[in-house]
Amino acid sequence: MIEQASFALRGRNPDVLTCIANLSNDEVFTPPEFANRMLDTLAEAWAADNEGANIWADSSVRFLDPFTKSGVFLREIAKRLIAGLETEIPDLQTRVDHILTQQVFGIGITRLTSLLARRSLYCSKHATGEHSVATGFANDDGNVWFERTEHDWDGAKCSFCGAPRALFDREPELENHAYAFIHTSDIKARIGELFGADMQFDVIIGNPPYQMTGGAGGSSDSSIYHLFVEQALNLDARFVSMVIPSRWLAGGRGMDDFRSKMLNGGHIRHLIDYTKMSTAFPGVDFEGGVQYFLYDQKYEGPCEYTLFQGETQMPTVKRELGAYDIFIRDHVAVGILDKVISRGEPSISDILTNREPFKMESNFRDFSKDTKAGDISIYYTDKGNRSVGYMARGSIEKNAHLIDNWKILVPKAYGERGAIPAMVLGKPIVAGPPSVCTGSYLFFFCDSEEEAKSILSYYSTKFFRLLVSLRKITQDAFRPMYSWVPQQCWDREWTDAALYEKYGLTEAEIEYVETVIRPMEIGA
Repeated sequence: MIEQASFALRGRNPDVLTCIANLSNDEVFTPPEFANRMLDTLAEAWAADNEGANIWADSSVRFLDPFTKSGVFLREIAKRLIAGLETEIPDLQTRVDHILTQQVFGIGITRLTSLLARRSLYCSKHATGEHSVATGFANDDGNVWFERTEHDWDGAKCSFCGAPRALFDREPELENHAYAFIHTSDIKARIGELFGADMQFDVIIGNPPYQMTGGAGGSSDSSIYHLFVEQALNLDARFVSMVIPSRWLAGGRGMDDFRSKMLNGGHIRHLIDYTKMSTAFPGVDFEGGVQYFLYDQKYEGPCEYTLFQGETQMPTVKRELGAYDIFIRDHVAVGILDKVISRGEPSISDILTNREPFKMESNFRDFSKDTKAGDISIYYTDKGNRSVGYMARGSIEKNAHLIDNWKILVPKAYGERGAIPAMVLGKPIVAGPPSVCTGSYLFFFCDSEEEAKSILSYYSTKFFRLLVSLRKITQDAFRPMYSWVPQQCWDREWTDAALYEKYGLTEAEIEYVETVIRPMEIGA
């Protein structure tokens, strides 16, 4: 009975779901404390729209976690409903059975996590098990469904999630990570097959898998979290709340349509954003941070946005999310950007190459350490160390016309895991002609050493790097991230003081720049 296996897990310290919260960077287990923050946000919105009513005292509301892992969301929802419905359904066992059979539903992402979720929700890996707190189920799965789903192979990749066939076309005894929720073109019909044809959910909440590993590795792997968001929206639930990486706000391959829809739809009621992943998920870290949102189908208007800048919680502000093609996380920076854009100056990205400027990848090594007559210099990195080699001019296939330009080489990637103040960009190198570089660098090109030194001084300013930071949300620093940085006259040494004066920054704006961007000592 329920007294033997309490939802509150009284006397158990620490909570087992806190202990497993940090097992993965890709399929991140949600700490109970974080799940409860999301549920608090949901409850506040429900109360605001229902004359102060308590969502946990409503026996008709249905909840779905369509990618449950530890079962933490299902468990915490059930605990709240058990307390909230005490007046309406006084008998404890009757109340528990109603909640577990009629209100709380989940879809496991793997067989193991489905068992873990049932253990969290029913206090037994089987809903009909001896120690289960539920008595109203006729099957072991209860309302936490899992069956192996197959990928839909279209050549080398899955047509639904983009998984590489070479890695995930696996034997039945191995997990293939074909998540049921996104492997269907008709999610409403699929949900009807799983839980009943007339099923309509009021709240969809959870923490989906973030990417399909097995691509080029790391940030080059295929992001899939947006597919879960889009599928959830297709179910027409009143509220959708999910934990997802923050990188969609400003980047990500294939994210343009998703970003436009989310930012311009006006339905995101709350957005709580953490620049540093470990602030929200202790022990887990990746570039760009993490966030959760509350999407309200019936709401249209500005979003209540709360930013955690590193460990510091900033004041909640109302924001129009779609003011730009990307979302700028700190509203103070918006005022600075507006002043810069209003001048209509050409972008410095016009004199910046994109990735692999000479068609040589970062691991290109077909060059010599010794120079011969007619050779040109090639700049590269080897295990993080910057070096120079030599190669024949005639072997350059791309951008050969830039060999004899002066260059300011800038690293293609620089990560700080949400550190504040931030450097934003790696230190540059001035390369005289004739020279090329591997894909470890991009470069600004100009006609003289004097111009190169002027660009170098500009790049090192906090002002320059702040403008880049507004579009750079991960470690990658490719050409589009520089598009809001205006060109200057390259006949002088640039300083922050000169730039603050030119663009009319207020004392408060100057203090902001000085606070969030740290100095860059060229040559140090």
